[in-house]
Amino acid sequence: MRYIVIGAGAVGGTIGARLFQAGHEVLLIARGAHYEALRTRGLRLLTPESDDTLPIPAADGPVATRDDDVLVLATKSQDTVAALDPWPRHLPVLCAQNGVDNERTVLRRFVRVYGMCVWLPALHLEPGTVAAYGMPHSGMFHVGRYPQGVDDLARQMVADLSKSDFVALAQPDVMRWKYGKLLGNLGNAVEALCGHEPGADALHERARAEGAAVLEEAGIAYTSQEEESALRGHQVDVRPIGGAQRGGGSSWQSLARSSGTIETDYLNGEIVLLGREYGLPTPVNEVLQREAGRFAREKLPPGSMPVERLTALIDERSAAGSR
Repeated sequence: MRYIVIGAGAVGGTIGARLFQAGHEVLLIARGAHYEALRTRGLRLLTPESDDTLPIPAADGPVATRDDDVLVLATKSQDTVAALDPWPRHLPVLCAQNGVDNERTVLRRFVRVYGMCVWLPALHLEPGTVAAYGMPHSGMFHVGRYPQGVDDLARQMVADLSKSDFVALAQPDVMRWKYGKLLGNLGNAVEALCGHEPGADALHERARAEGAAVLEEAGIAYTSQEEESALRGHQVDVRPIGGAQRGGGSSWQSLARSSGTIETDYLNGEIVLLGREYGLPTPVNEVLQREAGRFAREKLPPGSMPVERLTALIDERSAAGSR
């Protein structure tokens, strides 16, 4: 089985690198300077314990496929349709992405779709390089067929990932895990906007509480923080690399790379969407979605909004909604 990783950034690059190191056939799909670096030098994988450059095959677009190929989609949600559009639709797709909309979007086009709940603290800012901060394992994954169930291919992917320095579990209710992860990801926008300034955690908790209330109203099952922490334990602890901590998560990295886009519409925006569908106000997530999108479009640096300013905007929106 060959793993074709579409989007070889922090998550995709780490998954591809670890599978390659374990002896699996891997092809990385990337663009621009990152692809050129992969093509000419290979992928440099930094971890708390190692610095390896791996000669993983790479391409900047679709290639001739085989019946035993698996597409591992590791792009941001806003790029899902464009990234998959050129690929044959009979191939299975594993959505190694945050958010909960990708699997449904992919199922419109592909027959076999698998969800993956990703816990993988990694960083990609420099072409040709990814840094994976997890120890003693690089990441933890929950994998299952979408919309539910576990089949032979899911079990094979779990087995391959488990032998590749990951903790991987087959989950028939994979979307329950992904909705739990969504609540945690609601703080990504806070980190991207304000960094780790005092008061940022309180805003994250407000966004999470608002999101949980919406999921409850919608009757959507999700994992709790306690369930997630108990299962993860200390299997994927974040450790510094070269004495430096990870700068920030995926949304923070989008702003740091001045990519012009950010995934917030599919994270905080998911709660806003559900709130509108069920008639519930979502002022916290609405402001986070709006401001993170503005920062991305205007290419403003991460962490440059004072917490007090963001709090005031949320309070203003909350007050306006109550009138």
